[in-house]
Amino acid sequence: MSQDSEIKIDQTRRLARGAISNDGGRFESHQMVETNDGWEIDEDRAVFATSVEEEQAKSIIARNSSPDIPFDRSINPYRGCEHGCIYCFARPTHAYLGYSPGLDFETKLIAKTNSADLLDRELRKRGYAVAPIAIGTNTDPYQPIEKRYQIMRHCLGVLQRFNHPVMIVTKGTLIERDIDILSDMARRGLAHVGVSVTSLDNRVSRLMEPRAPVPARRLKLIERLSQAGIPVRIMLAPVVPGINDHEIERILGSGAQAGAQAASWISLRLPLEVSELFQEWLAAHFPDRVNKVMKQICDMHGGKPYDPEWGKRMRGEGHFAEIMAHRAGLAMRKNKLSKTLPLLNTDLFAVPFEQGNQLSLFD
Repeated sequence: MSQDSEIKIDQTRRLARGAISNDGGRFESHQMVETNDGWEIDEDRAVFATSVEEEQAKSIIARNSSPDIPFDRSINPYRGCEHGCIYCFARPTHAYLGYSPGLDFETKLIAKTNSADLLDRELRKRGYAVAPIAIGTNTDPYQPIEKRYQIMRHCLGVLQRFNHPVMIVTKGTLIERDIDILSDMARRGLAHVGVSVTSLDNRVSRLMEPRAPVPARRLKLIERLSQAGIPVRIMLAPVVPGINDHEIERILGSGAQAGAQAASWISLRLPLEVSELFQEWLAAHFPDRVNKVMKQICDMHGGKPYDPEWGKRMRGEGHFAEIMAHRAGLAMRKNKLSKTLPLLNTDLFAVPFEQGNQLSLFD
């Protein structure tokens, strides 16, 4: 990415977007960049509007063996995310599609419209071993386009019928639409939700997560889920030195007051293209803090913006990482927040009978 990307795409064309540039991904052999051709002619330039491509996926349950995360399978109904969080570690995945991890990631979205049918089919496979499915670990399943497509709701309907446990991560208040399903599943120990809160400062939140609900609304979401009997974890993610690290205690305390039972936190991760995208954003919005922020980030990752090593990538290491961990631990104990939510129930899983299809008995 070029250092002057931020002046190539005018702000008026990327209103309420997180990324400042739109350079191609690491797999592209050629780069297309905008430049001044010397002709002083006023031209109307298209804004980066949201578009959605519908995809018929071939499979829906993704498997992983990472020792850093407490699940081995996940579902991602959408590729890309309109929330536009500048720190999103999923941005580099858009490069696999030939799109930019920058503005393309938050404007060129893909909806896997057959997700629920695929999920039903995969859960019926002989030999399927039940374990909690995580949803929202890559892109948010309750981003704005879910209101139109309702893919997440259809997937939840499948999980409800199979009595299959699910853990959801979101910052989207659209999840309130599905409280009817989630509260029913929670009563049987089949569902819990993690709500991400990055800052309680509206300005910081809007800059970091331009199309996500404001902080107060997310706290209200925690309250409503909790009141519906759904176990909730507040997720402080990510902690960015010099930007929101001073809010650790306030965020965790506010989450507890809203009804969260547990809490977790991770430090900023800057894999691949995310590193330059974040540094562009930082220079544009917090130019006086660039050196301080990046020095502390690099100090936590062995002198580099990011270290992907297992056991280190989520928290970092060194003096500053230890201080953050100590502060978060104290705040959690003070507010009686557990590190984990109750284990989800796997004993109720059962393949429902397909009425009118006796062959399903032999699947």
